Amino acid sequence: QVQLVESGGGLVQAGGSLRLSCAASGRTFSSYAMGWFRQSPGKEREFVAAISWSGGSTYYADSVKGRFTISRDNAKNTVYLQMNSLKPEDTAVYYCAAGDTSDYAGSGTYDYWGQGTQVTVSS
Repeated sequence: QVQLVESGGGLVQAGGSLRLSCAASGRTFSSYAMGWFRQSPGKEREFVAAISWSGGSTYYADSVKGRFTISRDNAKNTVYLQMNSLKPEDTAVYYCAAGDTSDYAGSGTYDYWGQGTQVTVSS
């Protein structure tokens, strides 16, 4: 069992930066792939970024490539999402997820989800 708690969301102006954190409990964190997804009102949950269990491979949605960076610290049971050059269209609730999966962009393949953290980007 893995429990995930996101933090770091907030209100930021366009062009600004935020760093999201996702703290995991459980001894098996380091064996799971980790993903970040987001959902804005009236839209489906969408893939943002993912990282393999070792941290050796990372994956990004085209909409965030070059602006967002996912990383993990297995010693701290934490995954991060550094978000730079934020745009109003990045406004959403951001969720982290953990799963034993190689389908990194598929939300249905993750086993554990956090409660989400709100990110609001003003223009």
